Amino acid sequence: MRSIRQSLEQLTIAYQLIRWTIIIIPLSIVVGSLVALFLWLLELVTQYRYHHQWLLYILPIAGIGIYFIYKLFGKNSEAGNNLIMDEIHEPGGGVPARMTPLVLLTTIVTHLFGGSAGREGTAVQIGGSMAQLLARWMRLKPADIRILLMTGIAAGFGAVFGTPLTGAVFALEVLAIGVIRYDALIPCLIAAVFADYVCCAWGIHHTHYQILFHDPQHFDPLLLAKVIICGVAFGLAGFAFSSCMHNIKKYAKQYIRPAWLIPVAGGIIIILLCRVLGTYDYTGLGVTSADPAGISIINTFKGGYIPTWAWLWKLLFTAITLGMGFKGGEVTPLFFIGATLGYTLAVLLGAPVDLFAGLGFIAVFAGATNTPIACTLMGIELFGTEHALYFAVACFTAYYFSGHAGIYSAQRTEVPKK
Repeated sequence: MRSIRQSLEQLTIAYQLIRWTIIIIPLSIVVGSLVALFLWLLELVTQYRYHHQWLLYILPIAGIGIYFIYKLFGKNSEAGNNLIMDEIHEPGGGVPARMTPLVLLTTIVTHLFGGSAGREGTAVQIGGSMAQLLARWMRLKPADIRILLMTGIAAGFGAVFGTPLTGAVFALEVLAIGVIRYDALIPCLIAAVFADYVCCAWGIHHTHYQILFHDPQHFDPLLLAKVIICGVAFGLAGFAFSSCMHNIKKYAKQYIRPAWLIPVAGGIIIILLCRVLGTYDYTGLGVTSADPAGISIINTFKGGYIPTWAWLWKLLFTAITLGMGFKGGEVTPLFFIGATLGYTLAVLLGAPVDLFAGLGFIAVFAGATNTPIACTLMGIELFGTEHALYFAVACFTAYYFSGHAGIYSAQRTEVPKK
């Protein structure tokens, strides 16, 4: 009887896998295609802004446009990633399909006019809103909708960065601190892999990062000690970013009236900061810069000149941009903050610059999102397996020292950090 029950259980599992694959493939095709469109447009407007830096001076006016677009058409879409996470925790009004065109348009506008923002938030919102739309068409049950929303997060994240394994685990890990639910494990992996494949099939090429440092010992106690010290700093940087962004958003709403003046003030501050610093390198994504020798994520790995406080300036630029009403993600700016901070610390500690730029790249992200496992896997997917131990140590240390605050207010605390 036991063997019969086990056979029936395996048949049930096989049925569920086939069922979810049939549901997820159409979602992955749509999300992968929309993310490809988004990345293509993002590269287009970024290059255009590089050649027309005067566009920055229109940023306050662009902010007014973004405010009224969401005021007139957004409804609850403005909550962004937090709305998707809330719907997974406690299903309510659902994630509106209008979230996709709204966030795509407003993120492109933010980048065109020089706001400092990322791309992960846009991709995740595309995935979540398309997942909700498909669930509505298929009349799925609440339990299935929850899983489908998680696959939407995985598909969007995996496609936008070209890291499907990270995307799958991120969707499972980001919902609550200290807990990973395995009920959506395979669906999330399927969604992330297919969406990434579709995105690449459209001709999208993701940025290639390379750590050239080779450790012949494979375990250097002194180097490991330096990684731990930097992991603490990376966690504190993640905490500083999330706290700064949330406080800017809170006090801007409290003290700036009427509300449409908030993005105007944010745009003016960004312009003034660029004038004071004499550079535009802290605007936009920060993966590259208009000047090939400028301050960028790419140049931290190449050992180019990076100012000591570059990480702090990017932190402020991004917290102001996102905290005062502009749209986009937080993750790529977190990569910039981490890579430049890692570069600075490597110089101070006499450590390999490219390795520590890579560690900061993933560890500040781990601290700000409370997703150390996903970020360790991202290090492996982006940089290879040679330094996996250092990736894990940096991410886990950053996770503990970032506290319970994070960039997502809808993230719950299931198991407190001790």
